[in-house]
Amino acid sequence: MADGYRFPQQSAGNYYYPQHTQPHHPRHQIIRNGTPPNNIRSVFSADTPSPSRSPDSHSPAQNLYGMFNQNHQQGQHGRVNGAGGRGMPAMYNFQHQNTHQSQHMQHHANIQQDHGAHTTNGAVLGHHTSYSSGVLSNSTPSFTPSNLQNGHSATTRGGQAQQITEHWAEQLRLHKESEKAHSLMMEGAPNHYARLRAGENRGITPAPAQTAPAADDSQDSEIRDLGRMADQQNLVKRQDWHNMDLSGQGLRVLSAPVFNYIFLKELYVASNKLTYLPPSIGQLRHLTLLDVSNNQLSDLPPELGMCVYMTQLLAFDNQIRTLANELGSLFKLEVLGIEGNPLDPGMRQMIMEQGSKKLIERLREEAPVPMPPAPRPVLDLTSGEITSAHRERFKVFSFNILNEGACTERLYGHSPKAALDWAYRKEQVLQEIKAQDADFVCLQEVEADTFKEYFCYELAFSKYKGVFWPRSRAKTMSEKEAKAVDGCATFYKHETWILLDKQVVDFGSTAINRVDLKTTHDVFNRIMPRDHIAVVCFFENRQTGSRLIVVNTHLFWDPAYCDVKLIQTAILLGEVSRLAEKYAKWAPCKDKKAYTSPAEDGVEAEQVAEIAPEPSKEYASKTQIPLVICADQNSTAESGVFELFAKGSVRPDHPELLGYRYGNFTTDGMDHPFSLRSAYTNLDKTPDALPFTNYTPSFRGVIDHIWYSTNALENTSLLGKVDPEYMRTVPGFPNYHFPSDHLSLMAEFAIKGPKVKKALQDPDFGPSSRRDDRRRN
Repeated sequence: MADGYRFPQQSAGNYYYPQHTQPHHPRHQIIRNGTPPNNIRSVFSADTPSPSRSPDSHSPAQNLYGMFNQNHQQGQHGRVNGAGGRGMPAMYNFQHQNTHQSQHMQHHANIQQDHGAHTTNGAVLGHHTSYSSGVLSNSTPSFTPSNLQNGHSATTRGGQAQQITEHWAEQLRLHKESEKAHSLMMEGAPNHYARLRAGENRGITPAPAQTAPAADDSQDSEIRDLGRMADQQNLVKRQDWHNMDLSGQGLRVLSAPVFNYIFLKELYVASNKLTYLPPSIGQLRHLTLLDVSNNQLSDLPPELGMCVYMTQLLAFDNQIRTLANELGSLFKLEVLGIEGNPLDPGMRQMIMEQGSKKLIERLREEAPVPMPPAPRPVLDLTSGEITSAHRERFKVFSFNILNEGACTERLYGHSPKAALDWAYRKEQVLQEIKAQDADFVCLQEVEADTFKEYFCYELAFSKYKGVFWPRSRAKTMSEKEAKAVDGCATFYKHETWILLDKQVVDFGSTAINRVDLKTTHDVFNRIMPRDHIAVVCFFENRQTGSRLIVVNTHLFWDPAYCDVKLIQTAILLGEVSRLAEKYAKWAPCKDKKAYTSPAEDGVEAEQVAEIAPEPSKEYASKTQIPLVICADQNSTAESGVFELFAKGSVRPDHPELLGYRYGNFTTDGMDHPFSLRSAYTNLDKTPDALPFTNYTPSFRGVIDHIWYSTNALENTSLLGKVDPEYMRTVPGFPNYHFPSDHLSLMAEFAIKGPKVKKALQDPDFGPSSRRDDRRRN
């Protein structure tokens, strides 16, 4: 990286600058997302390109500007020591460190045009005008002839008439601006973009702070309806700068520390001597703009496909001949700057005629299906410590399968359409279930129609039966509409296990029926509108008589409603405790059929004898019954939800309750009697630790768990993580090999036998001293 330093007090997005290039009149600017600025000059859209001077008479885009007039959206000049320059995207809209994608404010209308001509380091720039990125108007020109309008022909370098689309017009305009910036930097003015921005921000006063981050309306409108996992990374420490300018410094390589700034949203490395971009560029997952123009690049690395929120990728005037299919993940890309490169003619023509988005779509949809990763390993946790070969074991499989209605191109456009197709994904889910061959399969986000028409039918061939409840909204819908409502489905191997009881826990209904919550307004306003559920099943093993409680649940997703998730967890554990007390007194099974032992290697099926089943096990208390809870809890290990599961209690003034009142929960606290542990925490602080269970471009974390009662069960094996090498170029799930944005989990357990009390024996203190004295006498 260039030898430089950052000026915390400056207003230019808090850039990195090389030494002796500090912008004039540094000021500190803080504008929170969604907060209107005090000065309209301070606000620019990241989608809006910079002002540019008029093209000269030799420019191939000389007549391009006939599409515009002075009534188009205008931008002001940046001033550095009285100099004028091109404008830039907003670089001072501070947000949290890892927000999903910044919402850029649009305040360009009514900005007045600045007609003054200014000089920068002796360079004289002409008239400057700003236009909205990707949008060209068919209006009267302000300084060139008006015979070139959208879709009309213009003269090219070869002198032949050619259709000029608004996509290509934008390409040529940005290329012209890149050439001018390169010229200035070659004349001895590096860090062109940071200098310009600092000058434009002169005189800007800080905007008033907000008490909470503004909502991401463009994203929430769909996500809230679908109930998807939210970006929980916006809850971490705020990051106050997001931009870096290393342009025009003669760099031949980008050093590794640059890629540690994973919060960067804009990176300028134009006008250097770079011959390649390192694969580490893929670590900058939040980039919205990357400018690598005027270098010596022969290609763009496939790892750039990890930066799926990029809207501008400018690579003008390099030596790029083709583009990797991995760049097809950049589904939000609006401008791919390739002018000045010997690019493949077919790719160039597609951008000219149909725009960057069409080329990106082609790269994505026509890419060959990649090689699958190595199978996830099954990790043995016993280390040979299981002494009894006849120890009773069972497997539990848990998976949020991402229901059909939630898997939209708007949310998961980084993946090919074929990989998002439900007919393809459900087959992949089925194959995962069959591959693990677990005793119990707990699925979340299963639509009612899918449960009945697909999974019940297909899994019957593998000796499974199922229990399903949709979310409570299905009660208010017609039969046809209710088929599309998702819920929780629990399947079990019916030849091995008997279903003794099944119950649904409707969190909203349960809350409103509690005496202490009936008159609590916060319950009506926050808990009741969420229709999440849990399915509780009580089983008995046909052969051994062991009994088991299996719970399957899906909690609310939104991080802004951490109190709701905590109350849902408290209600769930309270209901499980109540049911477990009933199950401890459950009568023994008297009509069990004889158990047929599965055939072993070398043993003919007809030679296998039937085994008489053992009587039903009895349990002295509810906590002695083995308990497993499969939960998509949409909460990380630092949350109150995790604390309540793992520690057994949460204090009544827990900060995640947000000051709301929830009856006894907020007066006495929350607790449960079970000794629970998340199975995958057994891998913590080991190389096999699971890095995520939910993997999207905006969020990666462990939010799915298989909890078990440690007093009754021992975790003997776990399904391991995905191959890290495979994940190197995967921006998010689902894809061809992983059918959901969640990862499937599998845990195997051994049922602990009753503790045998050792018979007390009288201690032997050896011969009595008195007896020895008598012998001496």
